[in-house]
Amino acid sequence: MNQNWLGILIRHLALLVTACLLVGLATGHTGFCLAIGLGLYLAWTLKQLLRLHHWLKHHQPDEPPPEGTGLWGDVFDSIYLIQRRDQRARDRLQAVIDRVQESTAALRDGVIMLDTDGNLEWWNNAAETMLGLKTPQDAGQPITNLVRNPRFFEYYHAENYADPLEMPSPIQDRVRIQVMITRFGNNEHLLVVRDVTRIHQLEQMRKDFVANVSHELRTPLTVITGYLETLLDNSEGINPRWLRALQQMQSQGSRMQTLLNDLLLLAKLEATDYPSDNHPVAIEPLLKTIRSDALALSGERNHSITLESEGALYLKGSEPELRSAFSNLVFNAVKYTPDNGRILIRCWQDGQGAHMSVKDSGIGIETQHIPRLTERFYRVDSSRNSNTGGTGLGLAIVKHVLLRHRARMEISSVPGHGSTFTCHFAPAQVARKVRER
Repeated sequence: MNQNWLGILIRHLALLVTACLLVGLATGHTGFCLAIGLGLYLAWTLKQLLRLHHWLKHHQPDEPPPEGTGLWGDVFDSIYLIQRRDQRARDRLQAVIDRVQESTAALRDGVIMLDTDGNLEWWNNAAETMLGLKTPQDAGQPITNLVRNPRFFEYYHAENYADPLEMPSPIQDRVRIQVMITRFGNNEHLLVVRDVTRIHQLEQMRKDFVANVSHELRTPLTVITGYLETLLDNSEGINPRWLRALQQMQSQGSRMQTLLNDLLLLAKLEATDYPSDNHPVAIEPLLKTIRSDALALSGERNHSITLESEGALYLKGSEPELRSAFSNLVFNAVKYTPDNGRILIRCWQDGQGAHMSVKDSGIGIETQHIPRLTERFYRVDSSRNSNTGGTGLGLAIVKHVLLRHRARMEISSVPGHGSTFTCHFAPAQVARKVRER
């Protein structure tokens, strides 16, 4: 098997030629004998080739190659050894695949493998339970034909899988699932589906608790602030020391009223995924109104507030919600920008969709705080909100409004040089100009 095949071939040919020459010399037909000998050797070689070809074409997986002698025996033996080695490698690989599939099938989370076209290749039992897949008839079907939730369709084709998608189960509305997609191989996809019903219920309980408490506190707070206003309206005979206390109580009552209003607004935003009213909203007039309010808020602080708009821009959505989000960004810029500072409001449209940004020359934000700015009550500095009268909910409101309008917020900031908050709206959210009748 390890001999030099070329050497063996030369020796075989040398022996054949020698034998043919001896026979030819004995019979007096040297050329004829040599031709017959070479012809017979060629026929034998062709026969071995045909045997090899037939075996390669028709052999069973465990069928060994044909027997042979001499050079062809070595060839067949080498092929047989390679066949056995490949079979052992395939067996090891299949054992690993079977083990992975067994362990994956035992997972409580659903696991689904999609090919490059988004068609189902393999899934475990949990995926069948949560998504209603059926074996084997669903194999090769597009995943978007079987999971028909519009949010999943949009999430899958957006190809932005940084954050998971939470949605109701296609077969049971009371079950909430979380879908995470990962690309692998040649643009193939791995879907992991997790049952988050319990977490969703706990989150819903928290939302309901905050909303109910905020609603219940409004009535007593309204009564308290009403009596405080009455007392302050008739403050002529009140001791100056009590007058100062009443004024502080009224200030804190107003702050608490603002906090409750923000909490109720957040609860309303979280109640549904999309705005109930979805009409074209003119952005330039909306920003002009917000700019006027920001100038009034600035007052004697003398901020320079500029609006740059590239023509008429309309967005699909809720005008009150968009007004709330944009005004929060602009008013924050006013609060955290020093006197005589500059604030630039811009809105524009390009191939990526529509954009609105607020840039200020304020105190700036350190990098480690930026990812957490949209969390409720998160404070970069504990003294900021008390000094500015903020509730710590403004950017959380902005985040939820943008999510409901299929948009995202980008924050960039350099301490001491100001910050820029940019809202990016998908092209689908841009509406055509409404014709006036």
